[in-house]
Amino acid sequence: MNALKEEKIDILGLPLDKLVNVMQVQYGKGPFHAEALYREVFKKGGGDIGHAPEFKGSPRLWSVLEKAIRLSPGRVEKTIEEEGLVKFITRLSDELAIESVIIPMTRHNTLCVSSQVGCKMGCKFCQTARMGFKRSLTTSEIVGQVFNARHLLGHDIKNLVFMGMGEPFDNFDAVMTAVRVLNSQKGCDIALRHMTISTCGVVPGIERLALMNLPNIRLAVSINGPDDTTRSALMPVNRHWPLAALKKSLDAYPLPPRGVFLFEYILIKGVNDSREHAQALARFIHPLPVRLNLIPYNPVTGFDHQSPSDEQMHDFAQTLTDKGVFVIKRWSKGRSVSAGCGQLGKI
Repeated sequence: MNALKEEKIDILGLPLDKLVNVMQVQYGKGPFHAEALYREVFKKGGGDIGHAPEFKGSPRLWSVLEKAIRLSPGRVEKTIEEEGLVKFITRLSDELAIESVIIPMTRHNTLCVSSQVGCKMGCKFCQTARMGFKRSLTTSEIVGQVFNARHLLGHDIKNLVFMGMGEPFDNFDAVMTAVRVLNSQKGCDIALRHMTISTCGVVPGIERLALMNLPNIRLAVSINGPDDTTRSALMPVNRHWPLAALKKSLDAYPLPPRGVFLFEYILIKGVNDSREHAQALARFIHPLPVRLNLIPYNPVTGFDHQSPSDEQMHDFAQTLTDKGVFVIKRWSKGRSVSAGCGQLGKI
């Protein structure tokens, strides 16, 4: 073990191959000890690493590692529950805070993960955008949300959606490193097909993801307007990458066999909810393979609009269905505790 041994190991932010390299360079060890460390932290919560067989027989190694390992997922300072849904607030090392949401599903729990504190994108219907942009999260702060959900709050997380605070493609490198960490079979072991990255339409991010050869990861796009006029009024990102550019990037995206894009459409009464809007949306989607999640608008501060009625939701969905679009109506969960779609950030 050389003089580099005192350098901290931020284990939540390290893919396994990087940890192996650290163990080799700084401690003269290799995959055997690196994989054991990964297992004890990600699968068991890291509470008793020194008693693992790989370290119990090497007390000198463990005495050094114990001082070097940094396990700092952030401090969960508040949890709010509604009908099984759990929103938790994490205080970061610089005292900024993020929100994450555990959503109970039929056979598993889904965790809605944040990638930034605030957001630059300025979507009018989004509470996070109204915070402004504070900073991007580190890889360990992204992974820390999963670590806390599993090991502190005790939820069996099987599915991840990068749909929390922030635009994932505005923090591309940290998010994709987090995907590597979370996907590792030696660690969190969350399959790529159980991860969804949602973008408001950052075309360069879609193009970068397309080049990464990760066909099983799911791509979601927040649409919310079927024409450039409507969408630009709701989502300033559309002024940089209008619908034609967005569709071109999706046409070129390498979906796996039978793969689909997930589209999210927040239905806002009197804004984007007419039959003409539905027909225009169907024209934009064709011939892309799309599963569209139709979501009623959740009220946020400073955007004085109303949610559609159930009848309006059904009518809009039916118009799309008649045009051959696969639609799922997503009735809001967590609205009363500001955990619904678009509501994170009211900290």
